[in-house]
Amino acid sequence: MQPVQFIFDNSNYKLLAISVAIVVLGFILMSGNTDIYSNTKIVIAPLVVLAGFGLAFYAILKKPGTKA
Repeated sequence: MQPVQFIFDNSNYKLLAISVAIVVLGFILMSGNTDIYSNTKIVIAPLVVLAGFGLAFYAILKKPGTKA
């Protein structure tokens, strides 16, 4: 019997976990009920969320065995 080959490597899962944490951080930056027109909520937080989604996309498409 051959050993089971997984689609993702350990590094893929680490990158995916980091990207989830970045997306959560972006949503935390967007939350709150103080000044809704602040620079953080309008510009920085959406960019952080998009960066997290981009990293997740990379983590899914990265070939196992290659260095990040």
